[in-house]
Amino acid sequence: MTMLCTGGPWNQPTRLRINCAVWGRLVQVTNQFLKQLGIHPDWQFVDVYGMEPELLSMVPRPVCAVLLLFPITEKYETFRTEEEERIKAKGQDVKSSVYFMKQTINNACGTIGLIHAIANNRDKMNFETNSSLKKFLEDSLSMTPEERAKYLETYEAIRVTHESSAHEGQTEAPSIDEKVDLHFIALVNVGGHLYELDGRKPFPINHGETSDDSFLEDAIEVCKKFMERDPEELRFNAIALSAA
Repeated sequence: MTMLCTGGPWNQPTRLRINCAVWGRLVQVTNQFLKQLGIHPDWQFVDVYGMEPELLSMVPRPVCAVLLLFPITEKYETFRTEEEERIKAKGQDVKSSVYFMKQTINNACGTIGLIHAIANNRDKMNFETNSSLKKFLEDSLSMTPEERAKYLETYEAIRVTHESSAHEGQTEAPSIDEKVDLHFIALVNVGGHLYELDGRKPFPINHGETSDDSFLEDAIEVCKKFMERDPEELRFNAIALSAA
């Protein structure tokens, strides 16, 4: 299973773009994927055009999730290892209501990110009666992060839906052995705390308090930290799940 590596504009403060197979069609294809998974378009992904207040003001509110696409670099991998060791040593508070799953399928980070975004906002979503994602979430709610990952490996409905959506986006799925150095994570608000959900990590990352009103700005502050760790990199992009 794969997910699209593509995106629209992003500013720091000048416009930055992702050089991927479906440049500029990430929002369109992701929303088509949601529709095929049986989610009513009350909530839709939209481009985040930049980090400045005037550009963030263009994003429809409320926002309940942000997906960040970024490059996996040596600097990032060093930080990720140090972050994991630090949290294991000091601990962190993670609410039991946070839905988190590991990634065991190569190149499936976009699909995992989308599941994280919807699962942690399922009370806001209007699912169709026969929604394959609704059934997946209901079936996996009591599972561990590792069990959810294994369940996704065998969950044919989401795999078929993804492949159909990717085909409509005119992408070619990479080989399971192909090295992909772009990665998706989800940022969500659960119980007034901002969590980073990344299936490559052993647990969610609690980035502190947030609110429905400040969530987008708080999530963008987290995105800025990713960009500051790799100042030479231009391959960053974000989309927001907003009320339609």
